Amino acid sequence: MRRRFGTFEPHGRGGPRIREIPIRMLFPNVITVLAICAGLTGIRLAFENKFEMAVTMVLIAAFLDGIDGRMARALKATSRFGAQMDSLADIVNFGAAPAMVIYAFLLDGTGPLGWISALVFAIACGLRLARFNVLDEDLIERPAWQGEYFVGIPAPAGALLVLLPTYLVFNGIVPSPAYAFGSAIFTILVALLMVSRLPVWSGKTMGQRIPRDYFPLIIMAVMIYVLLLVNYPWITLTVSAATYLVFLPFSARAYSRRARVEEVKDQMAEQPKA
Repeated sequence: MRRRFGTFEPHGRGGPRIREIPIRMLFPNVITVLAICAGLTGIRLAFENKFEMAVTMVLIAAFLDGIDGRMARALKATSRFGAQMDSLADIVNFGAAPAMVIYAFLLDGTGPLGWISALVFAIACGLRLARFNVLDEDLIERPAWQGEYFVGIPAPAGALLVLLPTYLVFNGIVPSPAYAFGSAIFTILVALLMVSRLPVWSGKTMGQRIPRDYFPLIIMAVMIYVLLLVNYPWITLTVSAATYLVFLPFSARAYSRRARVEEVKDQMAEQPKA
């Protein structure tokens, strides 16, 4: 009997078989999936008027999304599939989830402005992540010292900042129409900071080497912050977000100074020797 169809060839040659993938490769991707679940659950809780739980789930999603890449590098389980999946998860956890939570909580009362500000933030997050991926690939073409700075505030910081109006409400501020309008403007400002050219120090090189004498102090500082976060979460998050906003102009000034120093070094290196 003549066969009607030929042999099916899987797209991409089928990829590696399951038995060829080490089990350690699964853990970072599982963390990424859990982060997506937490972010989407936060959206659901927001529309069920469980706003404190919704914000908590968004923060958990941001935490999980921040550790999956580090886990992959620690386990030597990085892959192109994991990188693509992490980028898609970032759009959900740092863009869509915070925007929808703050819209359901505050921005809905401002009419079209609230929805516009939520959309602007989500789109800005996607643009920021796309630019980060491009700059990360082209990092070799940039001076090494510029790799210590982000271009615009990173998406995780933007997600934590945009929820600042909710932290203040949880701390006792009574929301009013004027407060909701101000929150919409603040949301747009955070979105602009994400897509801006503002240099933001990343701190990537700070943890590579820690002086032995500072090690106990750092452990104590981290422990105290975690304890404050557990016992006074909204006050701690409010102070953290405000501190980050204050830090931004100092970061830009430090970048400008470093750029001038590096420019002088380059000019001296180009001068012919006597």
